[in-house]
Amino acid sequence: MMDQDIPTENTDAETDGDWYTAENSTFGDRLAGAREAAGMSREQLARRMGLKVSTIDKWEEDLAEPRANRLQMLSGLLGVSLTWLLTARGEGLEGPAQDEPLSDDLRSALTELRQVRTDLMREADRVGILEKRLRRLLKDPAP
Repeated sequence: MMDQDIPTENTDAETDGDWYTAENSTFGDRLAGAREAAGMSREQLARRMGLKVSTIDKWEEDLAEPRANRLQMLSGLLGVSLTWLLTARGEGLEGPAQDEPLSDDLRSALTELRQVRTDLMREADRVGILEKRLRRLLKDPAP
């Protein structure tokens, strides 16, 4: 069979110029796009996540990847699904939008909602740490 006879998978995403398919983007590309769509700088995202800016830089430049608990925080804070961040499938960004920008009130409400979600996830992480500590203390009680 000659090369021209081999069927190739040509998805609608490729022909439509979809920016965030797995073939067209990396984790870092999707993270940067979601951060920008949320109207945040790298510094703001780092501060909200309790990280150094250099950590966000490494993630967006595909020099490092976040741990699972950080991925959950990112998806909640940026308003995209965890699956989309990792694989470009699921609820995420369509690419540069041509729509009218959100009103300041709506943007403010969405930002506040994302912050509450992030705070809740941090507290859930804290609860998990305390549960482990409690289990250890119950297992090996002090004399």
